[in-house]
Amino acid sequence: MTAIRATHLHKEYRRRGRTTVAADDVSLRIEVGEIVGLLGRNGAGKSTVVSLVSGLRAADTGTVSVLGHDPRADRAKVRGVLGVQLQEPQLQDALTVGELVRLHRSFYPTGRDPGELVEAMGLGDQHETRFGNLSGGQRQRTSIAVALVGNPRVVILDELTTGLDPEARRGMLDLVRGLREDGTTVLLVSHHMDEVEKLCDRAIVLDAGRVVADNTPAGLVTDADLPTDAGLEEAYLTLTGAAR
Repeated sequence: MTAIRATHLHKEYRRRGRTTVAADDVSLRIEVGEIVGLLGRNGAGKSTVVSLVSGLRAADTGTVSVLGHDPRADRAKVRGVLGVQLQEPQLQDALTVGELVRLHRSFYPTGRDPGELVEAMGLGDQHETRFGNLSGGQRQRTSIAVALVGNPRVVILDELTTGLDPEARRGMLDLVRGLREDGTTVLLVSHHMDEVEKLCDRAIVLDAGRVVADNTPAGLVTDADLPTDAGLEEAYLTLTGAAR
């Protein structure tokens, strides 16, 4: 079964009389249980694709489905199966970590235990701390907890380990491995090629709003016409033209 399907997505932004094409005929398909990386330089269109898939924005043309549901037309159904952690968390500053996770758990008929999830995120000591008083890494982990508390079948993780120390980063990678074991589908947006190599079944590379490659990490090395012992980072730089 297909978890995420996007077909011929096109999205333009118009600002101050200028038009920027953020998604240019983007098509992608992610099957249930896959972990797929979404790669690209800043401005390549990753955030736009995430916003279109999650229903935060509407495409100018093209279609999106999450487990067969349109994220704009079937918002309630998609909200029940999709968890989203954005790169810049936008949660209520006045609420504590515990209050935020409990609040979002109340949106779902079933889900994880909020207290246990807060502990699993390494936030037990910040349970009563207001979100606005957290460090960047703590805010990131709270956002992840909010995304996972409804026990979603599909998760989008946008720059999962930004602002995390090495120990917390290792814990987040283990968390994603656990999601795989549970059969959860993960779309992982990342600039860290080592994370993608360790976690992802496939990686989709965006450049200037277009998909320029879609393959396994090893397959991307072949696509870039590099020696087999080359790493994903070198392949990524070649495929996006950054190596030139």
